Amino acid sequence: MPVSHPTRDLAGTAGGSLAGKKIVLGVTGSIAAVETVKLARELIRHGAEVQAVMSEAAQTIIHPYALQYATGRDVIVKITGDVEHVAFCGKRAEAYDLLLIAPCTANTIGKMAAGIDDTVVTTFATTAIGSKLPVLVVPAMHGSMLEHPFVTENIRKLKDTGVRFVMPVSAEGAAKFPDNALIVLEVERTLASSPLKGRKVLITGGPNLEEIDPIRVLTSRSTGKTGAELALEAYRRGAEVTIVHRGRLGVPGIREVFAESAKDMMDAVIRELKKGYDIYVSAAAISDFTVKKSGQKISSSGPVTIELKPAAKVIDRARKGFPNLFVVAFKAETVGDEELVRRAKKRLGELKADMIVANRFGGVRDTDVNDVYIIQPGEKPGHVSGRKSAVAAAVMDAIAGRFG
Repeated sequence: MPVSHPTRDLAGTAGGSLAGKKIVLGVTGSIAAVETVKLARELIRHGAEVQAVMSEAAQTIIHPYALQYATGRDVIVKITGDVEHVAFCGKRAEAYDLLLIAPCTANTIGKMAAGIDDTVVTTFATTAIGSKLPVLVVPAMHGSMLEHPFVTENIRKLKDTGVRFVMPVSAEGAAKFPDNALIVLEVERTLASSPLKGRKVLITGGPNLEEIDPIRVLTSRSTGKTGAELALEAYRRGAEVTIVHRGRLGVPGIREVFAESAKDMMDAVIRELKKGYDIYVSAAAISDFTVKKSGQKISSSGPVTIELKPAAKVIDRARKGFPNLFVVAFKAETVGDEELVRRAKKRLGELKADMIVANRFGGVRDTDVNDVYIIQPGEKPGHVSGRKSAVAAAVMDAIAGRFG
């Protein structure tokens, strides 16, 4: 009886976002091929089944045994009588879900754009494109090669046929392989079948800063991690995402708008909503108060009185100004769970929001985890506790349930 490959033990250990998905990983002759062992394992950790395919040039960079180790499968290095390209990427029920070519050289991009299939990877690509199978390409090469006008044109031609790209990171004169987490995120997005796919989602996150004087500020303990995880989860599910915050996600597909003060947040949110959105998730710890700012640093030689004025509620303005918008509010309190839910339900009714997420601030000391209640009109509150990524997934599940 054959023994299961140890790699199978990793399946789903980082989550099930790719559970049941089958991915062909095409590897070409870029030095970035050395990164594909980690990439294959990361895809498997998210639940995917991975079959590696290597060009001859790729085999001069890493040995097929490395990817056999990484995937738990024999690597395809040539086309045989098993017509592997059709078996995996043809128009058939058993075909895989995605062809991911990572890394992809300028040479391979040019051949793909011209329909040339003289390597095992380009043969898979020609078959996949012709079969309308999703294709995701991660270029990696010297920077001047990526900037060649014909390479740029070939990328455009492939995009016009529906091929998607995760563009490289420019550094030290090279177009370098991006972080594996970003590649996995784009794989998840490419394969998404969520009701949120194509929806326009606006998310706010993180704390505001209200200036007391040119040096000091009034803020909150919010880390902004929940807003960031919500943006990533919405993007993962295929939504068109904009996040308004003070942080930096660095995901090319997620639009980021900087806002520091409560006024900045108000201006940015209303400006964005006028462009037309389906969903607004107000996860930011927007300042409840503004400060009468001093033009000079306040002396610390004696007691100081700071005047606080209530700030306008951004979510109230959004709800009143955009009645067809699906609004998700957040409410943080320092009371017990029963009172927290009661106050959240009261706020939900006052605001006439579609959903509210309530958390007892201070109940969890680890800033990477949270404990929340997801409350919708007429429904029993849902309780979610765990890492903020899991909480974000639960919130997006609830939102998706209203659009499904």
